Formats: sequence, structure tokens, C-alpha cells
Amino acid sequence: MELFLNATSPYARMVRIVVLEMDLAEAVTLRWCDPWGDESALLEANPAGRIPALVTEEGTTLSESLLIATYLNALGQSETVIPSGRLNEVLHLAGLGQSLMDAAFTTVISRKHHGKGVDDSVLGRRRWRAMQRILERLESELNESQVSPAVTLGDISIAVALDYLAFRLPELDWASSHPQLQAWHRLITGEESFQQTVFE
Repeated sequence: MELFLNATSPYARMVRIVVLEMDLAEAVTLRWCDPWGDESALLEANPAGRIPALVTEEGTTLSESLLIATYLNALGQSETVIPSGRLNEVLHLAGLGQSLMDAAFTTVISRKHHGKGVDDSVLGRRRWRAMQRILERLESELNESQVSPAVTLGDISIAVALDYLAFRLPELDWASSHPQLQAWHRLITGEESFQQTVFE
């Protein structure tokens, strides 16, 4: 299999962590690329030109991080990151993480192309309110006691989103005002799969 990715995409990092957690590293070749460069191999895998994109052993191309994670979850040789006995909880957390990631990523891309003043637009303010609400929800739902030995897709999605906030939107300083969430995050990101995939 081939996984198209770069080192700064939160979506790509999420999938890469799933690859590691599912013991699939030897089965997946990492194809580092610039999604803004319209590279032909990436466009063949995903005509939208977005990462991550996965080419399966059968030659099927998959896009969108949560769909790729679901596919890899079915292939893995280790404990699943989407355990059936915790499906509601895991998908709930994965959705919150994905929403936080989406709001942060869109803010970063909007600033890149339109300047920081875009934060004051209707959509910009809406994104900031969404991030604050999600952080408050996560603070109320997560703490150190809820960290289980087996990392789930919900854990991965949220922890990567929080790392992305610190990486690209440090002025938000989510950790200082969310102590329970910070403690939870510290434990999750101590896992080897997170240490191997830090943003660069």
C-alpha cells in the first residue's frame, strides 16, 4: 500500500498514527509530497489533490482521513482502534477531534491566503467560537482516568487536533485554560506512535 502525506497535515498524521498502532508500518509505503504542487502521482490517487490518500494493495484509491482509518482498522494485526464494544464513545470522540481539526486547519489555510484579518470575518469568528466550544466540551469529558492501554481513533483524532492547535495556532494556548484536557493529552501523546510523528 502507498500513503500520500506530508509532515504538517493533521489529517495525514492521524492516519500515520493509525498505521503504527495497527502494526501496518511494513505494509505501507509513505509517499511524501506537496499537496499544493499538483503532483501527478497524488492527483492520480486523489483527483482533489488532498492528503492523505491511500492506494490499497488492490489498487483502489481511498481519500478522507476517517475513511482511510476505518479501512486500516479492518486490516490491522493488533488491537483495533475502533473497538466494537466502545463504538459509540470512540466515534463521538473522533467526531469532536475531527471538528476541532477542521476548524483549526481552515483557519490556518484562510490566513495563508487572505491574511490574519480573515479571523474577523463572519466565518472566521464562527470557527473560533467552535474551537472554544469543542475545547470546553473535551475539558468536561476527558481526564487522566479515562486513558486506556489501547489507543482508539477517538484518542488519536483529539490528540492530533490539540497538537495541531499548539503547532499552528499557539495564541489559542488551549492547555493553560484546560488542565484536565492537558493532563489527558500528555498521557496519550507519550505513546510511541505520537512520538514518531510529531509535526515538523
